[in-house]
Amino acid sequence: MRTRLLPLLIVLMAGVLLALGIPLAASLAAAQQQRVVVDRIDDTTRFAALAQFVTARDEQKSLVDSVDGERLHTLRTELARYEQLYGISAGVFYRDSTAMATAPKSWQLPAEGELYDAYESALLGRRAHHPAQVWPWQHRRLAIASPIVRDGDVVAVVVTDSPTGALRSRILHGWMLLAAGELAAMVIAVLCAVRLTGWVLLPVATLDRVTHDIATGRMKSRVGPAGGPPELRRLIRSFNEMADNVEAVLDQQRAFVADASHQLRNPLSALLLRIELLGLELPEGHTEAESVKEEGLRLAQVLDDLLGLAVAESSGSHLVAVDIVAMARTRTAAWRPVADRAGVVMDFGAPPVGSAVTGWADPVALSSALDAVLDNAIKFTPAGSAVTVVVAADSDSARVVVADSGPGLADDELPRIGDRFWRSARHQNVQGSGLGLSIARALLTQSGGAIGYGHHDPCGLEVTLTVPRTAPVVAT
Repeated sequence: MRTRLLPLLIVLMAGVLLALGIPLAASLAAAQQQRVVVDRIDDTTRFAALAQFVTARDEQKSLVDSVDGERLHTLRTELARYEQLYGISAGVFYRDSTAMATAPKSWQLPAEGELYDAYESALLGRRAHHPAQVWPWQHRRLAIASPIVRDGDVVAVVVTDSPTGALRSRILHGWMLLAAGELAAMVIAVLCAVRLTGWVLLPVATLDRVTHDIATGRMKSRVGPAGGPPELRRLIRSFNEMADNVEAVLDQQRAFVADASHQLRNPLSALLLRIELLGLELPEGHTEAESVKEEGLRLAQVLDDLLGLAVAESSGSHLVAVDIVAMARTRTAAWRPVADRAGVVMDFGAPPVGSAVTGWADPVALSSALDAVLDNAIKFTPAGSAVTVVVAADSDSARVVVADSGPGLADDELPRIGDRFWRSARHQNVQGSGLGLSIARALLTQSGGAIGYGHHDPCGLEVTLTVPRTAPVVAT
């Protein structure tokens, strides 16, 4: 869940930072440009004041005299010095676009473009206070124009054409500082999101692990006190109460089955004894007593299996490191006489000598489960065929694979193996109660293992008993 929740939080926080950062970056660029515009407006205003006297003088003197006049010379000197110091082209232009004074001297007013638009706007009496925004990736110049007004009429225009390299550098520097600040905020936000998701999801992860433990038969597992939101803490308390109630109900059920099996076993044993005694009194060749005795023995076997299943489900597990190869070899050897009487060959295969295979399991539970599987395999394997026991392992688990050469099961029957009292319709004539593999599954589940079923090629059933190779983490 963290892999889904954490990226979502990061994307949301990045969206918030971008939503704040983009307007802030635009505002920073606008503020930097406004400073430059104000400076250029002050400069054009000063040049306009100097040029106003020159234009006033032009009404009284010829053009040649005004060009050679002291004030015109002062204006040109100021423009030249301004252009030399700041690299900004500046000029004063009459209404007919002819130059009164320019710096550099060869500079002329273009016939179109942003500079000409500013000039036209100034002719109408408007100052160019709001030129288009300059961005760091735009290599353009900044045009500012101010009108020269005499007696309410615009007689000339002061125009400056500023390079924007320094302005773009300041904007980019400001953006870098802003990006660094947002990056630092993003790092802090990610760290907070990691802590927040960990705080929220820790109880959920613990609850998920304990739920899996209970689902696999470890009914004693409970969720210990944990942090997290109050809603999750209440959920944990409710879950523990539910698990206690479920365990109590299951304990009552198992106790009832065990008690019923035990209480019925004694009367049934007495009944079988009486039937046997009665059979001695019947005339020779009478078979009804033997049939009743067989049914009684079958009922006794069912009661014994029910008692074994109840004990398997209620017994606790004592996990230790078990030599799987040694245990499988011992149990195979123990069942070989039974197989020999049935005409079945028992084959045992183990990893190469020196390859130890250990697993964490309850030795009694694992050996009992293996006994149930071997009994089932020998029972369904015809005489002259073989039952194969193989031990294998990988880095996570150890496996004992028992494969028989019997009739096997259909695909739709495999999921039902291990259900209580279930037997294939094709095998109803084989002796048994249908509880053997259920007992094996209960025993393995109690010890943290698992049991699986599959087809054996070319025929038969393959049963795999699996136990972990590392000590399980016991939830408290």
